[in-house]
Parts: sequence; structure tokens; C-alpha cells
Amino acid sequence: MEGVRPGGGPAAGGPGSGSGSGSGSFPSLFPPGLHGIYGECRRLYPDQPNPLQVTAILKYWLGGPDPLDYVSMYRNLGNPALNVPEHWHYVSFGLSDLYGDNRVHEFTGTDGPSGFGFELTFRLKRETGESAPPTWPAELMQGLARYVFQSENTFCSGDHVSWHSPLDNSESRIQHMLLTEDPQMQPVQTPFGVVTFLQIVGVCTEELHAAQQWNGQGILELLRTVPVAGGPWLITDMRRGETIFEIDPHLQERVDKGIETDGSNLSGVSAKCAWDDLSRPPEDDEDSRSICIGTQPRRLSGKDTEQIRETLRRGLEINSKPVLPPINAQRQNGLNLDRAPSRKDSLESESSAAIIPHELIRTRQLESVHLKFNQESGALIPLCLRGRLLHGRHFTYKSITGDTAITFVSTGVEGAFATEEHPYAAHGPWLQILLTEEFVERMLEDLEDLNSPEEFKLPKEYSWPEKKLKVSILPDAVFDNPLH
Repeated sequence: MEGVRPGGGPAAGGPGSGSGSGSGSFPSLFPPGLHGIYGECRRLYPDQPNPLQVTAILKYWLGGPDPLDYVSMYRNLGNPALNVPEHWHYVSFGLSDLYGDNRVHEFTGTDGPSGFGFELTFRLKRETGESAPPTWPAELMQGLARYVFQSENTFCSGDHVSWHSPLDNSESRIQHMLLTEDPQMQPVQTPFGVVTFLQIVGVCTEELHAAQQWNGQGILELLRTVPVAGGPWLITDMRRGETIFEIDPHLQERVDKGIETDGSNLSGVSAKCAWDDLSRPPEDDEDSRSICIGTQPRRLSGKDTEQIRETLRRGLEINSKPVLPPINAQRQNGLNLDRAPSRKDSLESESSAAIIPHELIRTRQLESVHLKFNQESGALIPLCLRGRLLHGRHFTYKSITGDTAITFVSTGVEGAFATEEHPYAAHGPWLQILLTEEFVERMLEDLEDLNSPEEFKLPKEYSWPEKKLKVSILPDAVFDNPLH
């Protein structure tokens, strides 16, 4: 539960503490990490020393559900010369180390990142006659912070967040987010490390899909060129009713050219997926390691977990960009937001006792496989093929309902255990599928209707008998209730 109040004094522990504009004027009781961030806010807003704040009534380090101690809300007059409108500017306090005493973050020194190394910001267009900032962005920021704390996946500029719901719970088309560097706030060196500021940018579904198919930085640059869609400071307008592609149809051509030239930066998603080993006869159940809907999957080993985690974060090829698995308002990377906080990585097994030792699991070559996806995951297969594999890269689906993982690899990817001779290979519940460029082109033709998912009915099946590969697109209920 949260409360809204003006910035308080040091007894309240709020970042609005103290008087004067210089850093030396803060009381000694003021937490040093919080002091550093507030100093940057005071640099931007010297006339707003005590902004309105949304504060966690029960702090996270005392067992509360909200990782952010505070969210400060400032009134920004914009910049008429740059066509930047007046807006509300929100700044979080809590993803970085505010206290330096290990109550939330482990102190690792002054040279590296403070806590997770960043705080979130958000710029919301001020409506005419609006005298106080709406508070819903603070809860949005708390939701993203919970994801970071629970998964320990940090954000980077260019990352995208699939939210699947209007950010303010209205009827708005702004239902997803991109992240970028805040255009005004500069990195801060605190006694506990460096803090940067990542700004949330609200986007429409079509803009999110473009970011997935190409890359987030490219779409952010397009948004900066359209004043009503963000402009140079990327201000979110929840009343925006048109996408950038409806405002300027020529922008779609730039995206298409970018995909053709650069491919996609998205190398993995959390998904509703499963796979079956069709090579095994039905009576061979005892030794089978196939992952079937309706059966209890074997657990990933710790070594496999680490390898898949690295697949999602850095990829199998060198110099790949870290990737944020998309999340939504109800379920984030398989973690419910209202569960007890966990500092465990999002790809780790939840039951270490059930993990099969790595050395007891051999890599198996499979003759025939059946892949199963829900509609949302299946719609990303063309992106996987066109934006990743045709550019010599890989793409991983990690199940949010179990330990299953499916990685598609191209012939140029190093470190894969699937080969051209044995294109289907499994290590426990982790399946790798190697696809040649020729087969990828054929699959793209056969899967063309996945680009218009609203036009087909579920279940939908695709099959390539000579390749011994089958793909099914199934209703969500199959994955949510596997025994029914």
C-alpha cells in the first residue's frame, strides 16, 4: 500500500529532506545513496525542493511488497523551442542502493553499479487544467521494479516490455513500453556506485511489434521524430489515438528496411510452449525425456539453467545484446507479482532438490519433434526465422509454466549441440533445433498466415513430413490446464 505526500524531513526518510540547494546542506541522517539521486533532481528542479511523492508505507526491507521506497513527481515546463510540451516527470528511488548497509542491496564497492545500477523515470504529458500529477505511473514503476527484484534481470536502453494492458487502466492504445536514457538526467556517482536513469516510454501494440521485429533503439529514434508520439524527450501521451505508422506511413518502410539490413535484436522470450519427442515409441516412456503436455517435466540441471540464461542474456554468438523477456501485468516471466520477493534468477528451477545432476543427462539426437505454442508465442515464429535465423543468429522460447526451453539456431551459431547432421537435439527439457537457410525460407512461406493471427482458428497445425517436424498453435487453456 502506498501513500501520497509532499517530500518530508529526514525523520520521515523522504528524499524531499533538507533545505538549500547545495549537497552540503543535507542533514547527516540523510541516506547517502538517496542524497545523490535527490541532488540530481534538485539540479533539474531547483524551484521544487519538496515534490509530491508516492511512498511505500511498509518498506520493502521491512517485508513490504513494493521495492521502490519513493517515487517523486515533478512538474516540467518542457521546451517550446523544441516542441516539447509541459509534462509530469516521475523519478524512482530504490532500484539503486540508497542506504549502503545491505538492507536491500549488497554493497559491492564504489566503482561498479549501485544496486541494480539504475532508477526509472517516466514523462507523462500534462493535461489542460491538471493541477496535480496522476499517481498511476508510480504503481507502474513499482510493477517493473518487482520484476527486476524477482528475476534479477536488469533493464537496458532499447529494451521493450510487453504489458498487454493500457498503462493507466483506461481504454488507451498505449499498452506497452520501451526503455531509453532519460534525456535530462545525468548519471550520478554515489558512495555505493553509479546510478543511471532509464526512462519508460509508452507505445502502441504496433510499435512494440516493430521494436521486436527490428530493435528498440530504431523505434525510439522514429518516435523522437513525431512530436505527438513522444518528440525529442519521448513524452508519453495516453490520449494518443494513432500509431507512428498511421501518422506517417513512410516510417513502416524504414522499419522494413532496417529488419532486412540489421535483423532483430530480440533473442528470446518467456512463452507458453512445449515440445514432444515423436522419435520414441509409446512403450518407451520409462527412459523418455520428452516434454509432453499432461506429464511432469524433468527439471533443468543447474548447468543447463545457466546456459539457457546466457542464451537469453548474451546469446550463443559473440557480442549479442542482452534481452529482456517480455512481461505483462498479471504474470511476469512466470512470476506472479504478488508472490514473496525472490532474488533468484528468473530462469532458475524453483525446486533445486528436483534438479537432475548435469552429468546424468546425456544430449540426445531426436529423429522427429512436435513443437507447441500458444497464439501469442506462435506469432513470433516469423520474427524468429526472418529477423534472427536468416541473420545467422538464434532465438529461444523459455516456458513460463515449467522448465521447458526451445532454441532455434542457424548453421552459423557456435556452441549449439544441434548440428546439420542431427538438427534436433535435447539436453533434458532443453530442445535445440537447427534450421538451414533453405528450410527457413520454406517455413516462412508456409507460416505466412501467422502474420495475421486474427484470421485463423485454433488449433492450427503445420507439418513438414520430410523434415519430421510438426508445429501446433494451441489455445492458452491447453497450457494453463495441461491435465484437462
